[in-house]
Amino acid sequence: MSRILTVSGSPSVTSRSALLLEHVSHVLARSGHEVTHLSLRDLPAEALLHARFGDPAIVRAARQLEHADGVVVATPVYKAAYSGLLKSWLDLLPQYALADKAVLPLATGGSLAHALALDYGLRPVLSSMGARHVVQGFLVVDQFLATSAGGQLVIDAAVQPELAGVVDGFLAALPAPLAAGLTA
Repeated sequence: MSRILTVSGSPSVTSRSALLLEHVSHVLARSGHEVTHLSLRDLPAEALLHARFGDPAIVRAARQLEHADGVVVATPVYKAAYSGLLKSWLDLLPQYALADKAVLPLATGGSLAHALALDYGLRPVLSSMGARHVVQGFLVVDQFLATSAGGQLVIDAAVQPELAGVVDGFLAALPAPLAAGLTA
């Protein structure tokens, strides 16, 4: 199966987009994929802000991306754009860091108008980084997300079919595994 890197672009400790990403990660793992997670808020702010490409944490994060077949990126939408934290990290990556990868962009935001941040803000950046396929992104409006007493994400039934559809589209876009005994 495929190796998938999930990337949380939220700077917040309590993040709806991070919970959404966790939900999608469980779906992907149940489908038999190897899922690893990268929380950008754990990277050194100094390295991100001062473009320290050689910082060990930045190098490790880039290596995680390099080894992934697919990437799921989740971000909150602030002021009609994806997070600055995500932008800072993407700026530190090589130009074609997403070459040959399928990418699923996810976002959370206050209104449906924030969905434009995916298609007009994030998608062009991901495409310019060589992504083989940026599948249909998905924004979940905050009103459709809640957190249970146990800290689990509760996604309103009204958006679950659409979310499942974009995840299925991402799974279909992942590279097919090589046949046993064949080499690339």
